[in-house]
Amino acid sequence: VHDTDVQAEAMDRHCQQCAREMSKGAFDVLFAGPCQQFRVMSIARYVEMPSVLYLQEPQRRLYEALPEPPWAADERRPGWWHSPRDMRQAVRRAVQVRKNEVRVREEVRNAWAFKKVLCNSLYSRESILRAYGLDAEVCYLGVDEAQFTPNGQAPRLPFFLSVGAAAPEKNAAFIIRALGLRDDRSWPLVWVANMADEDYVSELRKLANAVGITLDLRRNVRDRELVELYRTAGLFLYAPRLEPFGLAPLEAAACGLVTVAVAEAGTRESLTDSRDGFLVPASEGLFAQKIDELLTDEARLGRMGPIARETVKQKWSMEGAVLRLESLLQRVSATG
Repeated sequence: VHDTDVQAEAMDRHCQQCAREMSKGAFDVLFAGPCQQFRVMSIARYVEMPSVLYLQEPQRRLYEALPEPPWAADERRPGWWHSPRDMRQAVRRAVQVRKNEVRVREEVRNAWAFKKVLCNSLYSRESILRAYGLDAEVCYLGVDEAQFTPNGQAPRLPFFLSVGAAAPEKNAAFIIRALGLRDDRSWPLVWVANMADEDYVSELRKLANAVGITLDLRRNVRDRELVELYRTAGLFLYAPRLEPFGLAPLEAAACGLVTVAVAEAGTRESLTDSRDGFLVPASEGLFAQKIDELLTDEARLGRMGPIARETVKQKWSMEGAVLRLESLLQRVSATG
């Protein structure tokens, strides 16, 4: 508990120091992003200028069951206070609850200090409202369609692609189990991860072996390799749990790659069903059926690739995202 309080105080002092430095300049607006440790820093409490926070999502582990609710009481046996082991567990639990309370206190108080909170989707807006009781405004992200481009000369190859951290919330196990339901298990699953939970990776490899799927996990690949994978994969598969927006399917679409995704959270906003991808219920069987349906209709996939690319250019371009953000920042600055 003490460590968390000390860390929060240290971060607060750092923000005060930054605010003092900012006060020496003639800035129009403070534009802040999330903090990995505390999610929202206290900087807005110490600046005189208008402040804007772009928040992807609240600290999910404090507000969601991943996989268990963080505030649920633990099970205790009769006479637990007589057991040293049970007593130690109770103390550890109390300490963790107090740490969580400190983090929630700081996160909510700091978020309310900003004049405007922006987020990446309607789903994220609702998450922020549930967690903070605070109204945020959606400012959609964009994809660099100049970098993520199709290559008409590169043939589509027989492998599935997914992109995201190799961690439980990205739900690779769902995709592997779904692929294991198909009669044809010859296509490998290439998973590109920027980070990996080693215990989860070990579980995924065991699961893939058990269902007869080849899992090709690639970590921290260069942008060039990622783009080439988007350009050559047969299908993009996406099934994260409560993903706030879903940027990877748009990168795939920009490269002309069609996505099969679970219809959940922000992905329902970033993808348009039957246009740049397909949204299916969170059922492994239905997910597998949709994959089979598409792989037997190459003409449809061929038609959808260019449509997906055009959708990104019209709706999800980086230029459009920048203009949306600049407009909001100018509005906040103008109103003080």
